[in-house]
Amino acid sequence: MFASAATPFDHSGALYRAKIQHNFEKWCRTSLAGFVIGGMTGEGPLLEPHEKIDVLRLAAPVVPAGRIVMVDVSGEGVQAAVNLAGLAAEGGAHAVISVAPHRYRNMIYGPEAQTLYFRALADRSPVPVVVHNSPQVTGVDLLPEMIGRLTEHPNITGLVESGTPPERIRQIRQAVPKEFGVLAGTESQVWESLKEGANGALLAFACAAPYATIAIWEAHRTREDEAGIDWQGRIAHPSLLVTDVYGVPGLKHAMDVNGYYGGPPRLPFVPVGQAARDEIEDAFRDLKG
Repeated sequence: MFASAATPFDHSGALYRAKIQHNFEKWCRTSLAGFVIGGMTGEGPLLEPHEKIDVLRLAAPVVPAGRIVMVDVSGEGVQAAVNLAGLAAEGGAHAVISVAPHRYRNMIYGPEAQTLYFRALADRSPVPVVVHNSPQVTGVDLLPEMIGRLTEHPNITGLVESGTPPERIRQIRQAVPKEFGVLAGTESQVWESLKEGANGALLAFACAAPYATIAIWEAHRTREDEAGIDWQGRIAHPSLLVTDVYGVPGLKHAMDVNGYYGGPPRLPFVPVGQAARDEIEDAFRDLKG
């Protein structure tokens, strides 16, 4: 299981360096397999490129060998993504991850145009590239056959599939080589995605309750279906609150409740109100950090 890492800020909106290391040190006491820095959960669109590298340089020294650290290099152009990928590699990242460009999506239509960005990035990235398909965010849906073609590039090594039905995982599995990594990216359907062939999951929820997500994986690994279904049910409401309902501000409050540092989000996000805080605290009461 991977955590899409939230980014700690102080009350001026600057990176809170000590708390960045604090969170990674605590996450690394669990068996999380790795982390994504600067993604949507990490308020990546609100970060400068150098801030993503700053977070990476603070996190990398405390992440044990064998764990994977990825940096989100999503952007509209190949050049900026390649430049950030180079800096990420220098900073210790094992891979980079990106969603499809989408501001010009009505002008970049069709499989060849939509996948050109990833092939060009992979051509020039010094570390492997992971594709993140998130059509609810981008409005661009990379279909299984398109992913299958992307796997022909030797430097494209994995996929995160978010916001699509669990059956999509099975369709992707049929279109890609066995060794190609596929992670689920939707909290509400982790168990179903694992049963359909996902190798794991990349989750925002893991920032606040990593053990609960690991429990789902362990149930899958040991073929304990009843336990897996039970844990999926336990995270259903809390994960909804900190993703679809209250988003990153809600997730950060859940992190504060569970012993991590969430702190304030960066403007234009604002902290959740008292009613939302009460609702989140109640939902996470039985989920330890």
